Parts: sequence; structure tokens; C-alpha cells
Amino acid sequence: MRLIAELRRDGRASVQMLAQRLGVSRATVRLRLARLQAQGEILGFTAITRGDVADAPVRGLMLIGIEGRGGDRIMARLAGMPEVTAVHSTNGRWDLVVDLAAQSLAELDEVLRRIRNLDGVVTSETNLLLSTRRAQSRGLG
Repeated sequence: MRLIAELRRDGRASVQMLAQRLGVSRATVRLRLARLQAQGEILGFTAITRGDVADAPVRGLMLIGIEGRGGDRIMARLAGMPEVTAVHSTNGRWDLVVDLAAQSLAELDEVLRRIRNLDGVVTSETNLLLSTRRAQSRGLG
């Protein structure tokens, strides 16, 4: 868990740096990384570039309530919208959580209007994402 937390904090950290931060040998870090990959816990490594954020400076989360059994149809429609970066089904008050990315507030407003007009969408709430920080290590023993 601590190794995964360190990788989330700095995915480019060297094996040597990870070993120092975790207080273990490099061989231990290599072995644990290999085991996590073999078990499917670590599916891959990625880089987030400035362009990833700059391409869509306005981001938000839309919580959607659906009437009846239109969830699959609505999810398919949402997945076809270029401003929708992810669609999550969930439990609780909301049926879907939708990640949105737009060039401007006006573009986001238009996307929200289109989504709210989908047949079966009965209620929604949208939150703008102001900043994003990586999850921090929880200091697991």
C-alpha cells in the first residue's frame, strides 16, 4: 500500500528513491513492483502533461438522476459526447456521475443543457473542478 501511495505521489520516482522513501532495499521494491503488476494491481504507468489539462481548462462533475430504466441508453448517449470524459454508475441519490471537460464556461453550459434535455434525465447537479491534487500517502505502517 505504501509503495502504491508513493507511485501515486511520484510515478517517475526511481527504484532507488522508492527504496529510500519506504526504508527497504531496491531488490524489495523491484520484487513488490513485479508482484503488483503480475497480480494486476498496477495496470500501467502514465504521464499527465500540461496539455492534458490545458486542452480542457473547464472541468466539472455532473450528478444525474434518471427516471425509469433508461440508464443504459443515457450512458450510451453520454459516451458519444466529446466533452464527456467518463461516465460512472453509482448508488445513492444519483444514478450517474459524469466527468466533463470543456474549452469555456459557455461550452460547458451548452453541454449541460444537452444532457439535461436527454429523455429520462429528471434531475442533475453540477460542480466545477477548481483544482486537482494527487492523493497523498496515508502513512500505512
